[in-house]
Amino acid sequence: MAKALLHAGMTIDGFRLEERIHRGGMADIWRVTRDDVGFPIVMKAPLLDFEGDLSLLVGFEVEQMIMAELAGEHVPRLVANGDFAVQPYIVMERIEGPTLRARSRDRVLPVDEMIQVGIAVAQALSDLHQQQVLHLDLKPGNILFRPSGAAALIDFGLSRHERLPDLLDEQFHRPTGTPEYIAPEQLMQVRSDRRSDIYALGAILYELATGRLPFGVPSRMAKARRRVWRDPVPPRALRPDLPPALQECILKCLEPLPDARYRRAEDLAFDLRHPDLVELTERAHRLQQDDLRTVLGRRLRARAIMRRILAIATRPPTRPPLILVAVDLRPGLEPLRQALRDASASVLANMPGARLACVNVMPASLIAIDENVDAAGENIHVRRLAELRRWARPLQLPKGKISFHLLETRAVAAGILEFARSNRADHLVMGAHSAGGSFAGRAGGQIVADAPCTVTVVRAAEAPAGVAAPAGPLGEMHSKP
Repeated sequence: MAKALLHAGMTIDGFRLEERIHRGGMADIWRVTRDDVGFPIVMKAPLLDFEGDLSLLVGFEVEQMIMAELAGEHVPRLVANGDFAVQPYIVMERIEGPTLRARSRDRVLPVDEMIQVGIAVAQALSDLHQQQVLHLDLKPGNILFRPSGAAALIDFGLSRHERLPDLLDEQFHRPTGTPEYIAPEQLMQVRSDRRSDIYALGAILYELATGRLPFGVPSRMAKARRRVWRDPVPPRALRPDLPPALQECILKCLEPLPDARYRRAEDLAFDLRHPDLVELTERAHRLQQDDLRTVLGRRLRARAIMRRILAIATRPPTRPPLILVAVDLRPGLEPLRQALRDASASVLANMPGARLACVNVMPASLIAIDENVDAAGENIHVRRLAELRRWARPLQLPKGKISFHLLETRAVAAGILEFARSNRADHLVMGAHSAGGSFAGRAGGQIVADAPCTVTVVRAAEAPAGVAAPAGPLGEMHSKP
């Protein structure tokens, strides 16, 4: 896709760009119109010349995938998604009105208003969780309100669907979220506990009640880990008119151990509606932080606390078998790619319920450049993702049974092996083509020797000149159990 700057008056798939209403760090939001859409809509489009990492496009792909699965008043209505091969975008309903961040800026909310906000957001979370989606980046800037008062959640680029591949977890293996609101288990890369969203809502309620964040603005994830052993200043110490029941609710959400928080968002909503029924504990009456001796004791036991958090955090259900296929996208290797496709289909047929992860390794020469666009103005990541999708299209696998990944690494074998190990791959399929310098060909020996799973290496049915003839009907050269 050639690099093209979006501008007012431009038309994409019938959507006319009227005006840009917001520019974020990774995407533009445009007010758009189309003749057959009778309600206000916006288009979110990633900045394809962004000088950043691959997480921009992976997050955008996650958001497209998640929004297609959601419905109801607590999310914007999805209108259309743009193909990565042409122009990636999301067109959705425009919910008028400010975000909660704009609504609460530079002021604390009256108690009654804060309770109504908490109830509305808890109801939105409950609905989201019932649709098997965890937001995992809940913050005031991602919350809007409809005229009815219902909260609508936006920005699902860091979210997870419990029944679909978690692309962010598979690709990056690092904490994801906003440090001011992130739950302790997220700091340990757990992305499968619904109570993480309840923790974030607790941090939001604390901020609305006091005008301060419970743990400040950590400059590094290491500082964010202090919330594992350091309790926040009790809200009533900063705002004496706050009812004890409301402090109980807020601090219960902010417990570092997931089991000590509300189990469900609807339970929190109930307590906020009925403060007279809230069971008050010592949390409700705190007026100061724990003493330094207590905090030091917890700090010395921090690793044990973190292990306990990991032990009780909700884990994803048993995953299906994972087949990893390494695909070389360079020109002239279509026979090899066809052999890889045939071998992948064969392995899938022999592993019922398995999922296919399609991987392409970015050459070191591309990683070294300063921007994500090439000399022709094309976004390198977008182009490769589109090519990877085209390669897999003949397999006709349903959503949820296939995912696509780009690996940016200079050590090709190490990159593939790390992806296989960290995602617990059950089978690896790769091509053998040493004469042309295929990434799998050059690194094949090390991968076959060190892979944590069965490896199948295939040759092209019609090999390029100088390459040995295939050894079997699929071109299979070697299989290591």
